[in-house]
Amino acid sequence: MTMPDDWTWNYEGYDPAQERLRESLCTLGNGYFATRGAAPETTAGPAHYPGTYAAGCYNRLITTVAGRQVGHEDIVNLPNWLPLRFRARAGDTPPGPWFTPDDGTLLEYRQTLDLRRGTLTRQMRLRDAHGRRLTVEQCRLVHMGDPHLAALRTEFTAEDWAGELEVESALDGDVTNAGVDRYRDLNGHHLAHWHTGVTEPDTVWLRCRTSASDIRIAMAARTRALPAAPAAVRLLPGERSVVHRLTVPIGPGHPVVVEKTVGLHTSRDPAISDPLHAAIDRVQRAPDFETLLASHSAAWERLWQRAELQVPNEAGHVLRLHLFHVLQTLSPHTAGLDVGVPARGLHGEAYRGHVFWDELFVLPYLNLHLPEVSRALLSYRHRRLGQACRAAADAGRAGAMYPWQSGSDGREETQTFHLNPRSGRWLPDHSRLQHHVGSAVAYNIWQYCQASGDTEFLHGPGAEMLLQIARFWADSALWDPAYERYRIRGVVGPDEYHDAYPGAAGPGLDDNAYTNVTAAWVLCRALDLAAALPAPRRQELFERIGLEPAELELWEDVSRRLRVPFHHNHGPVISQFEGYGDLAELDWDAYRARYGDIRRLDRILEAEGDTVNRYQASKQADVLMLGYLFSPAELSVLLARLGHTLDDDTWRTTVDHYLARTSHGSTLSGLVHGWVLARARRSGAWKYCQEALTGDVLDLQGGTTAEGIHLGAMGGTLDLVQRGLTGLETREDALWLDPAPLPELKEYGFAIRYRGHWGIRLDLSAGRLRISVPASDEVPIRVVLPGREFTVAPGDSCALDLPGSG
Repeated sequence: MTMPDDWTWNYEGYDPAQERLRESLCTLGNGYFATRGAAPETTAGPAHYPGTYAAGCYNRLITTVAGRQVGHEDIVNLPNWLPLRFRARAGDTPPGPWFTPDDGTLLEYRQTLDLRRGTLTRQMRLRDAHGRRLTVEQCRLVHMGDPHLAALRTEFTAEDWAGELEVESALDGDVTNAGVDRYRDLNGHHLAHWHTGVTEPDTVWLRCRTSASDIRIAMAARTRALPAAPAAVRLLPGERSVVHRLTVPIGPGHPVVVEKTVGLHTSRDPAISDPLHAAIDRVQRAPDFETLLASHSAAWERLWQRAELQVPNEAGHVLRLHLFHVLQTLSPHTAGLDVGVPARGLHGEAYRGHVFWDELFVLPYLNLHLPEVSRALLSYRHRRLGQACRAAADAGRAGAMYPWQSGSDGREETQTFHLNPRSGRWLPDHSRLQHHVGSAVAYNIWQYCQASGDTEFLHGPGAEMLLQIARFWADSALWDPAYERYRIRGVVGPDEYHDAYPGAAGPGLDDNAYTNVTAAWVLCRALDLAAALPAPRRQELFERIGLEPAELELWEDVSRRLRVPFHHNHGPVISQFEGYGDLAELDWDAYRARYGDIRRLDRILEAEGDTVNRYQASKQADVLMLGYLFSPAELSVLLARLGHTLDDDTWRTTVDHYLARTSHGSTLSGLVHGWVLARARRSGAWKYCQEALTGDVLDLQGGTTAEGIHLGAMGGTLDLVQRGLTGLETREDALWLDPAPLPELKEYGFAIRYRGHWGIRLDLSAGRLRISVPASDEVPIRVVLPGREFTVAPGDSCALDLPGSG
């Protein structure tokens, strides 16, 4: 892979072992749907996995696994619109086999992902069995302006022969969900009721349905050869696929261009009467490829202006790739959809396309660029508030208990068993006990409203969610007279490795520090909001959800007296959970020497007949997540409210303790550790920042990126620059800044949208911070730095020397 400039990623040569990774990283999308970067002439197999996914398009199946009936809901791999294969013939000789990049005919191969224009280009030279050399250049797009269109342009040039070229363009509905090996025992047949047909002279169509959710899916493809009319055309509908076959004359100096334009609609779309008619009409009205490319590129240019990010050197290259994939998954089109934040983007089938807590790492970035998208993603949670309240009631709790994994309707989608591929055993999965996902929803509500000033949302859907989440935490906290504290028991924290005490009969841990501190924060914000609501709205909401003043008194008490455990290791350390400090120490050096990569230490130990529950060993940041969510000042205030003093020494000891005991089995771990170290102005931060930056590009998790990019980590690295290194906070109607540039990343700039201001620029260079506010009729912006406060009026800018820069 090479990066000749800020805007392109090039892959030289063809490597089957790397194809699935490249396909994931070269996915093109527009927020409505995305298509992996698979070669159009290939089919699913060990080296290739074509996949197209529409946001929010799920289906539920039942599979018998290890003698158990397992229900699972998956994002659906839609019919493949890419197929376009070709073969050459000359004179009376029969045509050769259809070309594939795996048949040994390749002489040259190059792929270019153009981030600025949102295109994927392939350049190939090949020589077939008869010695005929053919140059092929192919460009594809998934239209960012019209979310229902995609297009593929292929130019064929015969170098030293004349004859005919057969080209077969198809829509393939005979696809399954088979992109993740560890799900191979699960039923992947989500599509049913196929119908195909043709619309003369150049359009074929396919429609089908999901088997259980009954989502109707329709695709239409228009294929045209230029500049001359083909010598022969056949439109061939089949049972599950439909083919458009063209035979075109070709010779030296007479290249042939084939343009394929595709329309996609589903029955989830608004403002259509029927997906099939909408898809056919979409492609029949679509202009030629060059016109589509121009409007597509213009849409991308507008999007880049709204999400401007300037970071030098290789870090800037990677950050722009991350931003590209975030925007392809969560674009302005997402604002009109009922979807959440899929943990692996729309790039593959890992995690079955479910929504976890990754919005915690993505929305803080979107809040300051595309707040309408953030609001839509929070509305996804609000529409499922009733389901969360029913889940809490079923568990004997008040309020709302959001699921760890969410899909179409907001029920808990977390599997009850998971496969350890190292041992081959199916094991109980207790990750549904990560109730801290509710705090993530609450945190995002608050952050969005602080950044956008959207009091309508805060006093409406936001208040409903926040109060019900607070209600859940207050009801989950049980008074323990032995500690004279409230305790939250039987949960799993972000670490995920620890899901039970050694030898315990049941799952769950007590007093997970991250869970309890964030629960206290939720209760504090709920109390603030309850006091700030306009009186009529407050009365209406309290009456509707049956919230009594006595509950608020309980919230106040719990928010001050939740237990936060500590243990000692050369100083006080915030314990990950009660009893963590009593666990055995792991011989990290021995395991690294034996296995090399120990990121998935849990799988290694289970395969040995041991369990990670016995050790002080974490998969990813848990306690240190508190330093990611909250500034040092805010975290200190939170813990003071809970009766603890968090000084610099205690936090430093806590950070060091977990740095030495974390395997980083998640792409989020390096991000959080880099963020925490950067904010603490400690050495070693860049090592973790680099790991976060290259996690997907280099596939550090060992094959997982091929199954879909890690959207939370990508969004989080963007926010590392935007908020982590600048100390940017939006609170108390002001922008708060406390820059902490790293030596390796001390110059950068970006534009944000804050309240009614569009395109506020923040540039940090040579120890100086410049803030520029575009001209408008908005009020001046209040900016707060340590020991300083000032305002910047629209049309003005301000430059400041940072402490220590002289």
